[in-house]
Amino acid sequence: METPGRIVITPDALDFTVENVEKALHQLYYDPNIDNKNLAQKWLMQAQVSPQAWQFCWALLGPDKVPEIQYFGASALHTKISRYWSDIPTDQYESLKSQLFSQIACFSSGSKMVLTRLCVALASLALNTMPEAWPSAVSEMVRVFQEEGGGVDGRARCLALLELLTVLPEEFQTSRLPQYRKGQVRNFFLAVGSGLLQQLLQRTDSPGAVKARVLRCLSSWVLLDVPINESESLVHDCFSALSDPELFDTAVEAIVNAISQPDSQRYTNTLLKMVPQVLALQDQLREAVQTGDMETCHGICRIAVTLGENHSRALLEQVDHWQSFLALVNMIMFCTGIPGHYPVNETTSSLTLTFWYTLQDEIMSFESDKQTVYLQVYRPVYFQLVDVLLHKAQFPSDEEYASWSSDEKEQFRIYRVDISDTLMYVYEMLGAELLSNLYDKLGRLLTNTEQPTSWQHTEALLYGFQSIAETIDVNYSDVIPGLIGLIPRININNVQLADTVMFTIGALAEWLADHPVMLSSVLPLVLQALGNPDLSVSSVSTLKKICRECKYDLPPYATNIVAVSQEVLIKQIHKTSQCMWLMQALGFLLSALPVEDILRNLHSLITPYIQQLEKLADETPNPSNKLAIIHILGLLSNLFTTLDISKQDDDSGDGSVPPVKSTPQPPGPNPVVVVLQQVFALIQKVLSKWLNDSQVVEAVCAIFEKSVKTLLHDFAPMVSQLSEMLGQMYSTIPQASALDLTRQMVHIFASETDHFPPIKALFEHVTSVTLSIFQQGPRDHPDIVDSFMQLQAQALKRKPDLFLSETLDVKAVFHCGILSLKFPEAPTVKSTCFFFTELLPHCYDVPPVARIVEQEGKLLLQAVLEGIGGGASRSLMDQFAEVLFALNKHCFALLNVWLKEALQPPGFPSSRVTTEQKDRFCQQILRERVNKRKVKEMVKEFTLLCRGLHGTEYAAEY
Repeated sequence: METPGRIVITPDALDFTVENVEKALHQLYYDPNIDNKNLAQKWLMQAQVSPQAWQFCWALLGPDKVPEIQYFGASALHTKISRYWSDIPTDQYESLKSQLFSQIACFSSGSKMVLTRLCVALASLALNTMPEAWPSAVSEMVRVFQEEGGGVDGRARCLALLELLTVLPEEFQTSRLPQYRKGQVRNFFLAVGSGLLQQLLQRTDSPGAVKARVLRCLSSWVLLDVPINESESLVHDCFSALSDPELFDTAVEAIVNAISQPDSQRYTNTLLKMVPQVLALQDQLREAVQTGDMETCHGICRIAVTLGENHSRALLEQVDHWQSFLALVNMIMFCTGIPGHYPVNETTSSLTLTFWYTLQDEIMSFESDKQTVYLQVYRPVYFQLVDVLLHKAQFPSDEEYASWSSDEKEQFRIYRVDISDTLMYVYEMLGAELLSNLYDKLGRLLTNTEQPTSWQHTEALLYGFQSIAETIDVNYSDVIPGLIGLIPRININNVQLADTVMFTIGALAEWLADHPVMLSSVLPLVLQALGNPDLSVSSVSTLKKICRECKYDLPPYATNIVAVSQEVLIKQIHKTSQCMWLMQALGFLLSALPVEDILRNLHSLITPYIQQLEKLADETPNPSNKLAIIHILGLLSNLFTTLDISKQDDDSGDGSVPPVKSTPQPPGPNPVVVVLQQVFALIQKVLSKWLNDSQVVEAVCAIFEKSVKTLLHDFAPMVSQLSEMLGQMYSTIPQASALDLTRQMVHIFASETDHFPPIKALFEHVTSVTLSIFQQGPRDHPDIVDSFMQLQAQALKRKPDLFLSETLDVKAVFHCGILSLKFPEAPTVKSTCFFFTELLPHCYDVPPVARIVEQEGKLLLQAVLEGIGGGASRSLMDQFAEVLFALNKHCFALLNVWLKEALQPPGFPSSRVTTEQKDRFCQQILRERVNKRKVKEMVKEFTLLCRGLHGTEYAAEY
């Protein structure tokens, strides 16, 4: 492509010449500079839609041009016909059609990619002219390409015709024709297309390449919802084609597409005829399995599964043919159990899993008397399925597994998860008998002394148990005591088996809480596994589950658990996240002990870390000691997250605000408080050196935040000193984590008389510091602004008296809120809207709030309207609507005046809305003071008008 020189992009449309297009294409394909490529692409897109495209596109198709240039010419043609059809005068339809026909004839032996684009262009022309201007489009295409002449051989013409017939339905699917026209055009297609395809497919002299193209064409045509009874003989021909290796893939695709058509289940007789055709493929399937031909296995399995999955109900209801459907189910079972390990020796079995869900759903949806009959037939099938799935879930030999790539191991892991989900689902049909069945097999396996058992077999059976116990309540099952009894008999000589044993024990943690006598059987196994880094995730998560579920039964084992945990923590066996889980487990465990035991254990557990922290606090800050500090602070905060002696089983989730619970004060201070008071000075020392580092500050705040959330009122002795430290910390270097901790403190302690003074002082201090950030420009700190707005909202919610203070600049806080509404970050805007919806109801009982709303409320309304008018993301409209609703509810008289004034200027809040639309919106809002949902709908509609999206497809998705 020798086209030297760079194009100069100008807005002048006259530059869209053949020469410039060729230069731009050269630049797009060969210029190494990415900016030049992008510039060329942008210019070419403009060229393609320009009026000049009609001139240059034909020239670009010249035989002397290279395929890339010809391709652009053909694409430009398609773009003009499909998107700018209304620009073409009706008297030019014929010449356009004949030019396209002759170009397709020329390219039938030329570049395949150019031929396809030209076919797509002609297809688009046909769609736009059928049925009025060109009623016989399909038959004329057939006639033109079957005529001799033009120096083009018959095979090339035939392939060009098939390419045209293949793209026609595809173009139809994506075309923008109105629905009624689509129906008309579709019927014209079907009248001609299917007959021609059958004729070509059944001709014995058709070359393989032609037959393959016919099959591809058929795949495309059945997507037009061709009723399956009308394409029955075509599908039959496709089944015949499966014996030809060259045609196999395209025949599978065509059959699968035909069977998948949504209304196929209406044609039960046709479906019944297909079942024997599918069953007849079993010899070919077995042969493919024996020769290791994965592609053939895959294709035949796809056909069987598609028929079973899409039509299981229709075929189940044909009770006279129950044996043939059962034979199809058994064929799919063969595919599920296909020999070999997924994904290395086979990739077919995974295709079948959704079929088993579908069949079960259909059986369980029948009324009870019918269901009973089906269950008699299919329960044995599902018991067999469990055996097959557990066999497929087995690991290969250690040697073979070691040779797998990490990607293959990951695919196998996901495959096992899919099997696990299927087993859990199958349990709904088979119930307790399934657990008994698994238990009997495991018992026989572990007590059989004559035959040595492979660990893979044991692991798979346990995996089946774990799959069910993880999500289904098995507390009533009578086989679990036996299972717990069997677990210690397992010879755990392999990491995968050990992992599954751990996860199985973890899945039974709730059962163990109801049967604590069995803890002694399994706890030693878990503690032993803790020392093995390969079992890190499974052993730590299992210990955490046991400590959470069984904490009141663990005091006799506490010393041992703490000792083993300490040992593995000191040896640094586990990665950071598992160390954190382990600390959470110990928090649950210690919560159930007497206070003096908690203190004793805490002392031994924490002392090594405190000593390490003291050493680190004296060192000059550097990256490695920073990581060590964050790790130690993380361990402490995770321990304090779950260490709750209030005997209340609250979920220790990460809810942003904990419930305020009042529990009887245990004698003496809370152990966590005792520890925090002991290390407080040390934490301050660490902070003083690391105040500039947001990660260390976050880690310090996390300790106190998690402690406050868990301890609630028990944290009281620390309020004063923590408030002071927080204030100092925030004024030195303001960080969002300090504001979040202040919010927790306000939430819990602002309403308590004894603690109000330090909380008030802290609140006023951080507010004042944040206001100074706003004066310097808050755009670089959206996280601080977000947390600040949440803090102000929390203060209004818990203790509006804080806004009565003379030292709090309510006016400045209000203006900060208005600024924050215009931030691009959605979370910040949400928090700000929340602040205003909390502030406005206090117009009645907090005079400073009433004054500022009266004086500056119109500014708030303007900011809200600006956001609705297009200044904010559409996802935030519900929050803006809530502010509008609060204004209407609590400042109705003022809003009445402000709304009319605010909407008066032309072009506000958007140039796309008329005065009438603004007046209507104004009346709607002022009328609705009760139903918040209606206000949200009004705002959504108005914002679409403002953005020019009302009535578009884009808006319909909203």
